[in-house]
Amino acid sequence: MPRIKFTVSYDGTDYCGWQRQSHGDKPSVSQTITNGLEYVFNHKVSLFASGRTDSGVHALNQVCHFDTTRTEERLKGFDICRAMKTRLPSSIVVKKAWIAPDDFHSTLSPVKKTYRYLILNAPQPSVFLHRYADWIYHPLDLNFLNECADLVVGKKDFKSFQSMGSEVPHTVRTIESAVWEWRRPHIAQFTITGTGFLKQMVRNIVGTQLLLERKKMPARNMTEIIMAKDRKVAGPAAAPQGLYLLRVYYPLDLDNRCREL
Repeated sequence: MPRIKFTVSYDGTDYCGWQRQSHGDKPSVSQTITNGLEYVFNHKVSLFASGRTDSGVHALNQVCHFDTTRTEERLKGFDICRAMKTRLPSSIVVKKAWIAPDDFHSTLSPVKKTYRYLILNAPQPSVFLHRYADWIYHPLDLNFLNECADLVVGKKDFKSFQSMGSEVPHTVRTIESAVWEWRRPHIAQFTITGTGFLKQMVRNIVGTQLLLERKKMPARNMTEIIMAKDRKVAGPAAAPQGLYLLRVYYPLDLDNRCREL
């Protein structure tokens, strides 16, 4: 059974998140993609992804995989991306596909991920950006926010930034980089790369930094919050619509053994 790896981008606004929920009337991203794959391949599909995104969160390059009963011979020349385009809403696009080795697993194989958070920093909100960026009207001090961001870099226990609802064996993670910058006038972006992230960890880090900036508290409070290992001492989660899963990294040897379809 060939294993197919693919990347997908999606606008998470109208979905309950990546995973199916037992309540609510919004569809999940995963079920929507699965329905399309099962129609195109004419068999049941077990779909895996690099991780789960929350309701309203977007992805530019989510990585997924599934196993198919279709032989490699029958896959030759088959354009999965084009076939899926006819079965998916415009808010989801399959971008690229490969035949992956058996030891590739989209959930278990990643070595790091990059997320990005966007903020419209302007006196008035935007009709066109409200689905894709948070809005803050007071001028942001990115120099201060970068002081805060520097303090989350490294191997640390991020329990203070873990939201309820996800059981993990430990809460220690390694953040390789975390930087605030102006994407263009009035658009601020926060980009963070790490070997792994806890549930809503990025949104909680962003929300805490923004809280410290708004209340003009010392940047060193980020260290105190981290050391407390207590979610109650951190700030609220930033709004979901500003968050994007930007990139998922896999070992080079696995990438090199994936054959593009």
